Amino acid sequence: MKKKYGDNSISSLKGADRVRLRPGVIFGSDGIDGCEHSFFEILSNAIDEAREGFGKEIEITRFADKSIEVKDNGRGIPMGYNENEKRYNWELVFCELYAGGKYKNNSGENYEYSLGLNGLGTCATQYSSSYMDVNVQYGGKKYSMHFEKGNPAGELVVEEVKSKKTGSTIKWRPDTEVFTDINIPLEYFQDVLKRQSVVNSGIKFILYNQTADGWDMYEYLYENGIMDYVKEISAGKEFTPVFTFDAQRRGRDREDKPDYNVKMQFAFCFNNEINMIEYYHNSSFLEHGGAPDKAVKSAFVSVLDKYLKNNNKYNKSESKISFVDISDSLILVSNSFSTVTSYENQTKKSITNKFIQEAMTEVLREQIEVCLIENKEAAEKIAQQVLINKRSRESAEKARVAAKKNLTGTLDMTNRISKFINCRTKDIDRREIYIVEGDSALGSCKKGRDAEFQAIIPVRGKILNCLKADYGKIFKNDIITDLVKVLGCGIEIKSKHSKDMSTFDLDNLRWSKVIICTDADVDGYQIRTLILTMIYVLMPTLIKEGKVYIAESPLFEITCGKDTYFAFNEMEKQEITEKLGSKKYKIQRSKGLGENEPEMMWQTTMNPETRRLVRVTYDDAGKTFEMFDVLLGDNLQARKEFIAEFGHKFLDLADIS
Repeated sequence: MKKKYGDNSISSLKGADRVRLRPGVIFGSDGIDGCEHSFFEILSNAIDEAREGFGKEIEITRFADKSIEVKDNGRGIPMGYNENEKRYNWELVFCELYAGGKYKNNSGENYEYSLGLNGLGTCATQYSSSYMDVNVQYGGKKYSMHFEKGNPAGELVVEEVKSKKTGSTIKWRPDTEVFTDINIPLEYFQDVLKRQSVVNSGIKFILYNQTADGWDMYEYLYENGIMDYVKEISAGKEFTPVFTFDAQRRGRDREDKPDYNVKMQFAFCFNNEINMIEYYHNSSFLEHGGAPDKAVKSAFVSVLDKYLKNNNKYNKSESKISFVDISDSLILVSNSFSTVTSYENQTKKSITNKFIQEAMTEVLREQIEVCLIENKEAAEKIAQQVLINKRSRESAEKARVAAKKNLTGTLDMTNRISKFINCRTKDIDRREIYIVEGDSALGSCKKGRDAEFQAIIPVRGKILNCLKADYGKIFKNDIITDLVKVLGCGIEIKSKHSKDMSTFDLDNLRWSKVIICTDADVDGYQIRTLILTMIYVLMPTLIKEGKVYIAESPLFEITCGKDTYFAFNEMEKQEITEKLGSKKYKIQRSKGLGENEPEMMWQTTMNPETRRLVRVTYDDAGKTFEMFDVLLGDNLQARKEFIAEFGHKFLDLADIS
């Protein structure tokens, strides 16, 4: 039977149920994000007090039972009877949405720049708590109130105290009936308090965290606010000074709206290794930016494009820079305040004020131009780096197109890789791929292999040095693209411009072993090194996971009658000749792979029972990259020093007549 729907079907939520049954409306979520925001609403009020000059220290306690306490040294929350409203203030603050001391005609009578502006937070957090204890001290009195499940549980307790101290202490436990998760991680508190100390210079935040072993304490204080923060992030690696400036403006969002004040502060520098942009408004971290983000993008692109044009930095017919070319090397923190703020929603992750955007754009344009004029050396470095970023981005885009074109497709009869010889088995755990040097080695390896599980692909000539080539050049190289296709696992791209090119998936590797097989001479060693470099640059996980091997080829053949012995180094040669004693034998340097008989190839290089494989691994990624850079990169000075120190050990291998 269908239920009737009529005039009596409409109902409204009342009291605490307005939050308890629909927490996502106020906090943006009924999960951990919403629970975290309920804490931030209480913290916001303490910050507003401190920023107005009432107390410079805020204490936050994270208890083991997931309850939270925020203590400030502000003026205290008015709790007594309000003649204007004909109600008690504790009721207005803790039990009435859209009530507080921050509304009156937008005049800033109580707070010039407020983080907790919307009048929802304290009440909403109380509504969403299993309990809340409020202790307030002001005017020589201490006020105490206890709430449970969003409702007062008892009367307001008022005590006379001799102390002149003022402040508020609020302790509560988020309710599991409201939020699906109330276990706010320690890292969240640490992150929020650090951010708040950054944008509220001179205010100290102390975090106490209760553990099974006692208490841990953390302090956050930035005396110079965002300037100290930018220096910290840049870690001394900036190639320009840290520029800081601030300004105030007054205006309106629409002609029919009242004027309001905006105060803004910026700190930024340029850095080749680190980039970061963060926006804050009334101390709230604007994850999605909004007006400040639009202002920063517009101002930086406009000013730097003008500088590049006026100083003839662009190549002929070169396209205009975009903001990503600037942000790739930019560390910037924006810290703004306003007496009127339009948040995108209650979670305050974005602001939409038209006047704030216009004011910030104007100030930024003026000040960036001043920075460039007054710091000519820095201006040149910025211009040069932005163009490098731009051209790198464009090159990466071309590489992405080339990679998509050249690296797609499967190994089938209609898309055969040149001279690739597959094996029969489909069992990945058995399949091996030999990367061999040249077509002649391909022939002997093909005849000497076990075709059931051993496949072969030849490298024709010396492979491209992937440490010295950009991705565009790499993916135009047929040898490299053939190898990537045959391996099947895709590529790992390290460029910040080309992350979407990364297609690597170890599960798609078609082989249990990737075996590099080259001659035991100078050319063979170089080809081996270049193949290793390609794998290290394009798919380093193969090395980390121990999938890459080197097949050692014997250096010497020792023939004694009908017997042949193989020595892989001088020591083994000596041991064999000593065992032969007075017998007649003949020693000769081993032939190249292409000259070997199939039986010898099977015995020395391909038979799992007798071959010698060296697994390629590395324990220290940093040292590994450093060595690759020394031997094959652009660090010429380091290469000279390495040769000077260790070159004598390899003189017998050098092709010097």
